[in-house]
Amino acid sequence: MENELRTALIQTDLVWEDAQSNRNMFEEHMKPLNGKVDLIILPEMFTTGFTMNPTSCAETMDGKSLKWLKQLAAQLNSAISGSLVIKESERFYNRLVFVQPDGTVTHYDKRHTFTLSGEDKAYCAGNKKKIITYKGWKICPLICYDLRFPVWSRNTEDYDLLIYVANWPDKRILAWDTLLRARAIENLAYSIGVNRLGLDGEQIDYSGHSAVYDPLGNTLSYSEKKETLITTLAKSTLLEHRNKLRFLHDRDQFTVT
Repeated sequence: MENELRTALIQTDLVWEDAQSNRNMFEEHMKPLNGKVDLIILPEMFTTGFTMNPTSCAETMDGKSLKWLKQLAAQLNSAISGSLVIKESERFYNRLVFVQPDGTVTHYDKRHTFTLSGEDKAYCAGNKKKIITYKGWKICPLICYDLRFPVWSRNTEDYDLLIYVANWPDKRILAWDTLLRARAIENLAYSIGVNRLGLDGEQIDYSGHSAVYDPLGNTLSYSEKKETLITTLAKSTLLEHRNKLRFLHDRDQFTVT
């Protein structure tokens, strides 16, 4: 079991519906991290922005972006995660991928599609929660709007780290800040949120606020504008809090349908 997990959060502006330009941009941000971190986290739909036009933007699981992620993960010796527009069996998904240095790919499809923007009409919702094991850490990956639904993130699996990748608008950023911290506290787990910056193609403004919270909700890292945030998480700290407080032992039993 690895005690420490070195994480890098990358929040940037995105080029609207231009996958190659975004891949080039993120590669420049990731190259300096070579050998310095274990996990790099990118925003939601990091190759396109939060587009409702999947027919012209979608890739497949063996497309250019996945091949690029596998190559970079191997070169940097770091896992890389973020969400993409993916087409599979004639359906479109807002899909988070978690690419490990050995080429292993795990994915999670966004459960709660954002009806306010019509995402529920453009994309199929996922129905499976995913727990990823990496370097001895149990990681629960989720996407943006999932943050508003605590039952879906409830820590019934004793995961160590909760990750949200997002395109969360500035006009509702207070909810992002508040709920991201709350998810850490109620699940007695590290909580990471990676948002984007800038204006998208629909003229929606994004103000970052990417952050890392410890299992008690204390801020380990936070920025509105800084593009790369590096933070080291400690498993020993997590276990110390859980063994002392034992809040998860008193959790309610329930089934999600």
